[in-house]
Amino acid sequence: MVRWVPMESNPDVWNKFLKEMGVVGGWEFTDVYGLVPELLMMVPQPVAAVILLYPISENTEKLGVEKLAGTKEVSDNVFFMKQTVGNACGTVGILHSLLNNSDVISAGETLNKFKADCLSLDPMERARLLESSEVIANKHAAAASSGQTAAPSADEKVNLHFVAFVCVDGSLYELDGRKEKAVNWGPCQNDDLLSQAAQACQRYMTCDPDEMRFTVVALSKVD
Repeated sequence: MVRWVPMESNPDVWNKFLKEMGVVGGWEFTDVYGLVPELLMMVPQPVAAVILLYPISENTEKLGVEKLAGTKEVSDNVFFMKQTVGNACGTVGILHSLLNNSDVISAGETLNKFKADCLSLDPMERARLLESSEVIANKHAAAASSGQTAAPSADEKVNLHFVAFVCVDGSLYELDGRKEKAVNWGPCQNDDLLSQAAQACQRYMTCDPDEMRFTVVALSKVD
C-alpha cells in the first residue's frame, strides 16, 4: 500500500494545502470549538463542509456500520471516492469537501482536472487516480510537514480518522473513504449544514464519552 505522512488536524496546515492547490475566494478551514449553539455561532458563515477527526474504536465502527446499512438513497450528484493511500484520510476529506461544492468554491486547476477525470470512474478507480497523482501527493507532503508537531513517518500506524460532512441535494452526507459509499444522515439544507453536521459529530463522540481526541473543523467563507 502507498502511504503518505499523516496530516495534522490543524486549520493552518489544511489552509496551506488549499493555497498550494489554488483554492481561491476566501474559503478556509476554521476550528469548531464546541458543538453547542453558542459556540457554533462563532464559526464564520457560510459553511460548505465539516470535517470530523475521531479515534477509531469498536463503538465508532458499530455506529458507522449502522448508518451505512440505513442508507438507501444517495444522490448522483455526490462526489465520493474510496481511500487506498494510507494516512491520506485528511486529504481525502478535504477533496470530498471541495469537490462537492464546485458550484461555490473554485478549487484550482489541479483539482478541477482531477474531478473531471473522475467523472466516468467508480469510487475505487478515483482512489487509484489519487494514488497516482504526484502533484497532489507532493502538496499533501508539503502541508503535512508544516504542522506544529513533528510529522510522524509514513509507516507509523495512526488510529485517528477524518470524515467529511457535506450537504448535497437536500441531504447530509458523511463521506468516508473506508466505506463503500456515501452515508446519508437525513434531510439537510445548506444553511443548516453546520448544525446538522454537529449533531452527527456528537453521535460519534457519544460512542466514546471518555475519549478526548475528537476535533471538528469547518470549511467556511471568511472573506
